[in-house]
Amino acid sequence: MNLFEKHQAALNSAITALSARTYFTPYPENPRAYAEDADAKAKAWMSAAMNNDFTGLKQTGELAWSGEEVSPFLQIGIGVKYPLFSVESLINNANNAQKSWSKTDVNTRTGILIETLERIATRFFDIAYATMHTTGQAYMMSFQASGPHANDRALEAIAMGYQEQTRFPEKVEWVKNFGKFDLKINKDFKPVAKGVGLVIGCSTFPIWNTVPGLYATLITGNACIVKPHPKAIFPIAIVMEEIQKVLAENGFDTNIVQLAADSSNSPITKQLAENAAVKMVDFTGSSEFGNYVESLPKLTFTEKAGVNSMILDSVNELQPVLANIAFSVSLYSGQMCTAPQNIFISKNGVQTINVLVSYDEVVNGIAAAITGLVDNPKAGPGTIGAIQTEATYKRTIEAKNLGGKLILDAKSIKNEEFVDARIATPVVIEVDKSQKDIYNRECFGPILFIVKTDSVEDSLSLCKELVLEKGALTCGAYTTNEATKETIANEMNEAFVPVSFNFTGAGFINSHAAFSDFHLTGGNPAGNASFTNSEFVTKRFVWVGNRFM
Repeated sequence: MNLFEKHQAALNSAITALSARTYFTPYPENPRAYAEDADAKAKAWMSAAMNNDFTGLKQTGELAWSGEEVSPFLQIGIGVKYPLFSVESLINNANNAQKSWSKTDVNTRTGILIETLERIATRFFDIAYATMHTTGQAYMMSFQASGPHANDRALEAIAMGYQEQTRFPEKVEWVKNFGKFDLKINKDFKPVAKGVGLVIGCSTFPIWNTVPGLYATLITGNACIVKPHPKAIFPIAIVMEEIQKVLAENGFDTNIVQLAADSSNSPITKQLAENAAVKMVDFTGSSEFGNYVESLPKLTFTEKAGVNSMILDSVNELQPVLANIAFSVSLYSGQMCTAPQNIFISKNGVQTINVLVSYDEVVNGIAAAITGLVDNPKAGPGTIGAIQTEATYKRTIEAKNLGGKLILDAKSIKNEEFVDARIATPVVIEVDKSQKDIYNRECFGPILFIVKTDSVEDSLSLCKELVLEKGALTCGAYTTNEATKETIANEMNEAFVPVSFNFTGAGFINSHAAFSDFHLTGGNPAGNASFTNSEFVTKRFVWVGNRFM
């Protein structure tokens, strides 16, 4: 049995899920679904891996070794060093590997790539600790986002790529009748890979944001260079190690995928991105660098910064809504690309089933809900995690000086397991709608602005205007009025933003589910791509048809 046959059932299920858009995952997100001793083994592995060279890659010809990652929980360097390669060697290796990989049939590529996900799944716990101590994500998020959820997104890209590359027949006899004779032409159709891809990773989600572009590039027959953020290499290095192992075991050039580590002092990102051999670039990160990527004369897929907002109009019960907002704002200290930053609330307050709650009561209720969550010794540390960079921490601590009325200041809370963790709880600032210079930009981190408006219509207008100017990945809205709900959906969808209505309980606007939710739309300034829709893979290859008389 070859690898395609081994994984065909999983592939078919994934393809079905793409159309059904219902819940689907072959990778359980609960750590208890895995071996009982897996966590203990991973802790021991992490301890042994720290302060050592990362030697798992099947890449040769390194020029030096370097590493600068600092654990946000320990606030000390983890000491792992990675091989550094010249841009010339990375490009040459990718070009050579491209020749064989692009000629490999899609079934073979699919089998190999799904096999890599199976191998990566055996490293979920290792990946979780590597993610924790580079990003500051708490343990559960580190396990889920960098493990099962990332594998889901990778499989989604594989399934979409397979589906699109098998959409048309490989060979066909074309017949046209001319009365006395038939004209017969044999035709073949094949997807042809566009060329070497570059995926530029981010520091907060080094796997989840990297694997969609990586696997979309690979499934379409392109070699891929992964350039991680120098502050978060460890997690994606493990993924690359497992991919290269599978390639080697099956007789393929391991340079089909290459890790291109660098340092903050000697970056190589632009050298790679501007190289003529690189035909496509995937990027997640700041709008400034994202704009540069989009300006390149080549194919780009970007996820940049946006300003996500909520509109609070009317609810059935207020407390479940406040609890949901508090969690969404606090989760991973607001360092998710989908975290809400602005909440637009009418000066008239929020209507519940029984009573109209005044504006001030709602504002104070949001602050109280956040305080109740972060001060909970069981829930707080596991929700907020740690701040990834000193710059984000400083921005959060100094946010009270931005202007407006300080409702809730940032503070540190005690993490019993990591007493030295870099922690700052959410800061809440009330502003008037006229103070756009304060809230009309991304303030990355646990910073929440409550914007006082004249009405729900005013809130919607301001929210849409902000999306059109700055972009957004998500929008949350709370309203019990069907007409208002329809208006909000129509207006925000016109700005190419999806809306999450009336989320309470375990549903949060931060979370996007693979095989069901499209992450980004690609239609507003927050980014030009959407994974995983068909365009995310079809742009990476072209259809070529040959004709034989």
